[in-house]
Amino acid sequence: MGSRGSNRVGDRWNEMGCDEKSSVIQEEIKRVSKLPSSSVYAVHRLKVLNKINELLSIQRTLSQERELELLFTQLSL
Repeated sequence: MGSRGSNRVGDRWNEMGCDEKSSVIQEEIKRVSKLPSSSVYAVHRLKVLNKINELLSIQRTLSQERELELLFTQLSL
């Protein structure tokens, strides 16, 4: 796998504020929700996005913070 473009949101995760992160996730949820509901990709992507959204909305432990960071950086937006 080659390196991806430097405009990926995941590359800027640590520099983004909580509101900006939530906004990006909400926009992606809206975009993915337009895909066919029978799409395995869309179903999985929505699960990941909803997990990120859940982790963003709670007071996180260190392990949850790491999980959130890992999920987000691997998410190509």
